[in-house]
Amino acid sequence: MYSRIEVFFKSEFPDPLGNTIRSEIEAFGFPGVTSVRVHQVYIIFGNVSKHDLDTIARKLFVDTVTQRYQYNGDTVTHRGMSDRSPFHIIEISRKPGVMDPAELSILKALRDIGIHVDGIKTAQKYIINGNLSRETVHTIATRVLANTKIEDIFVYPEMPDYNHGNIHYTFKKNFVPLLDADNARLEEISRLGQLSLNLQEMQAIQGYYRSLKREPADVELETIAQTWSEHCIHKTLKGIIDFNGNRIDNLLRNTIMRVTEELDKPWCVSVFKDNAGIIQFDDCYNICFKVETHNHPSAIEPYGGANTGVGGVIRDIMGTGLGGKPILNTDIFCFGLPDTPLDKIPKGVLHPKRVMKGVVAGVRDYGNRMGIPTSNGAVFFDERYIGNPLVFCGTVGIIPKNKCQKEARPDDLIVVVGGRTGRDGIHGATFSSVELHDRSEQISGGAVQIGNAITEKALLDALLQARDKGLYTCITDCGAGGLSSAIGEMGENLGAIVYLEKVPLKYEGLSYSEIWISESQERMVLAVPPEKESEILHVFETENVEATVIGRFTRDRILRLMYNSQGVGEIEMNFLHKGIPRLERKAVWHRRVFEEPVLSEKEDYGFDVKKILSAWNVCSKEWIIRQYDHEVQGGSVLKPLQGIQNDGPGDACIIIPVLGSRKGIIVSNGMNPRYGDIDPYHMAASAIDEALRQIIAVGGSLKQVALLDNFCWGNTNKPDRLGSLVMAAQACYDIALAYGTPFISGKDSLNNEFVTDKETIVIPPTLLISAISVMEDVRNAVSMDIKEPGNLIYLIGLTRAELGGSHYYHVHGYTGNNVPKVDVTLGMKIMNALSEATNQRIIRSCHDCSEGGLAVTAAEMAFAGGYGMLLNLSAIATEGQIHRNDTLLFSESNTRFIVEVRPEHHKQFEALIKDIPYGMIGKVIGEPLLKINGLNNRLIVHENIYDLKEAWQSPLRW
Repeated sequence: MYSRIEVFFKSEFPDPLGNTIRSEIEAFGFPGVTSVRVHQVYIIFGNVSKHDLDTIARKLFVDTVTQRYQYNGDTVTHRGMSDRSPFHIIEISRKPGVMDPAELSILKALRDIGIHVDGIKTAQKYIINGNLSRETVHTIATRVLANTKIEDIFVYPEMPDYNHGNIHYTFKKNFVPLLDADNARLEEISRLGQLSLNLQEMQAIQGYYRSLKREPADVELETIAQTWSEHCIHKTLKGIIDFNGNRIDNLLRNTIMRVTEELDKPWCVSVFKDNAGIIQFDDCYNICFKVETHNHPSAIEPYGGANTGVGGVIRDIMGTGLGGKPILNTDIFCFGLPDTPLDKIPKGVLHPKRVMKGVVAGVRDYGNRMGIPTSNGAVFFDERYIGNPLVFCGTVGIIPKNKCQKEARPDDLIVVVGGRTGRDGIHGATFSSVELHDRSEQISGGAVQIGNAITEKALLDALLQARDKGLYTCITDCGAGGLSSAIGEMGENLGAIVYLEKVPLKYEGLSYSEIWISESQERMVLAVPPEKESEILHVFETENVEATVIGRFTRDRILRLMYNSQGVGEIEMNFLHKGIPRLERKAVWHRRVFEEPVLSEKEDYGFDVKKILSAWNVCSKEWIIRQYDHEVQGGSVLKPLQGIQNDGPGDACIIIPVLGSRKGIIVSNGMNPRYGDIDPYHMAASAIDEALRQIIAVGGSLKQVALLDNFCWGNTNKPDRLGSLVMAAQACYDIALAYGTPFISGKDSLNNEFVTDKETIVIPPTLLISAISVMEDVRNAVSMDIKEPGNLIYLIGLTRAELGGSHYYHVHGYTGNNVPKVDVTLGMKIMNALSEATNQRIIRSCHDCSEGGLAVTAAEMAFAGGYGMLLNLSAIATEGQIHRNDTLLFSESNTRFIVEVRPEHHKQFEALIKDIPYGMIGKVIGEPLLKINGLNNRLIVHENIYDLKEAWQSPLRW
């Protein structure tokens, strides 16, 4: 039995959400909709009186000034609609088993006001006014309003049937017939079970169980699949690669990890062995940093995928050492083009604009609700991301120096804390290890998770209390693979026994195998000494966080799984963690040659400057940034948007981890996938250089900078894809070693391809480099907006004829070949000189030259500061003779900065930069104009800075 409460705006008031939906419907190409009204629906299960329904509505759901409500009324409601216009009703609700955080909050609120119900479900009812066909209404429902992967749709006169009945589970221990299977059958078992294991791996498992003379239990096979997944073990980067005839044994160890070992920085506390990398900060605290990817889930369900990507990386910080406190989020996204026509969207793919809005909302809601500032990020667009959006989520944390080490001990209790376990996230780790296709939503819909930031915030508060009281010896999060990976990793050198029936569930009906591999969110696993059991349970109880003992660690290095006194699984830890056969793959790389354009020179390049400013990868991301809280926790020094109106594009963010201190940290990132089309080596080198020069631009130095790598590639079973990955990894070693910047953590995400009935869409090779730097005195911070007329403008660094992969070529439809390269010897001199100038506080503003080159960098500084610039290209320091104005305007050569200096400081500044290439190219002027004279001293750019700003801001003014 259930009752319905519907809440809606009074007819005399506008419906904000309805108006937004109407605009979205029009934007997707469906004219004829005159209005949309939205009803929020609450389905309440149980025998609830009319009086209680009134109380629930008035106390919890309704703003009585602007809203009305009805309960147990007609499902066809069209208040506020014209009786003469046709209307259409669509009702949307979450599928069974898909978590809705609102439901949990409502249940808690009902308990607080003393009303008992059996359960709650929410839905949204959209009443669309307009002359539309039923086919159009259905298209609107599936393309604009609902995500069919996680939501059910009912179009009137269909009547929703909300059944609250529980699904009961009847225990049956299942085995998988593997011992006598031939190779074809082994591959079939892997495919049908979504194990994502290759034939060699399935043969290794078969050999192991033949030695035991028994068939594997289903839960054992699932455990091995999660542990051996590409997502968890990085088996490609750790495998054996034949690259153009050269044998590479463990690419990761020979590049990314090797540079850190060779640099041997004493301030690196923990690298590549915990949930996040740790570096020293001050006498009391260290800093930890991790960046994860959540690509495939975000393709299936953008909000939930990004939401849980953020939640997961926050838990990485909470699970580093004995627990860090998250203090900063950074998020970088890659999407298909937002203006892609509907008829160009492959089957099974969400529209890029829909993906983008869902991803941004997911990141926004989780970070804001957790009270963690999101102060750094970037967005990239390319048509090849249409089937595989990339969602990079990063978190920085602070941790006491004496809490950075952890180790579970024999006889420690296994305690699961936080959220309950459901079916969300089943096969998440293995799902992330395969290509996507048009049936991924049907096959892998169970891999979608929905997060609950409020639960995680309470979990964080309780964990920090328990940490400071010394109540546990080890901690990790339930990420990919759920309990199977968390307990399997913690107990690798011990062994463990787990009683799966003790795991708290969201609802009945889960099998023991589902409980074990579910990736339900907001859960962590602790190793607790038996004598601390009652105290730690009390700490969690006082914070209303569920904590349950579900087993203990042993000494025999065997993982044993029990369910209601029945043994359902038993695996040797040695085989689980070391039994996987090494991958052996071939890799090749040959440089592609693109058409080298010969563009006609122009008298006026103002149109080109505005066109690049309006390009998707350059234009303002203010629509995204403003949705994030940058001020929470009170440590923000330099935020993403800067200038007189706080809307100019900053280079990096600065925060103070310990309030009251002058010591801060700088976080930046570098990425340019288009360079990878030409040469992945130089793409990776440029990404490192960009991340480092952003740190220098805001007032930092190279004294203590650590890097993180995130490789997102296509199917590395294909030699050309793997070859480009090898090239990029080698560049990471070479450039990081030369700059003296160790890697402390990283993550790879492979198989980012989408298979259609016509083609395979492969993402461009994409490497994100994140950088974190300790800043001794945040008072040295420098923003990018120019400050006052009369100040001098310098271009620091060497400009080369490097337009390959540039935005200038791209807006004209070309790629080119002369990709920007990195000269580390020169780069070190430039960055060190600018750091010294910052320390002497003689730099008024600084902005690194990246996308769009000098012209775009100058335009951004000008409209951010509200002043103009008068510049002359003939003063630029170049490598060799450059005779073209467009090359000087738009080259994206590395390690270059535009710097503003007061006239009285020019001698002091030039003394600092005398050994590096530079040019004093102009000055700040009071007129709101960007004026640039070309090589012939003729004016080639003459634009009002506010016209430039409008070009930059308008594309994403949604």
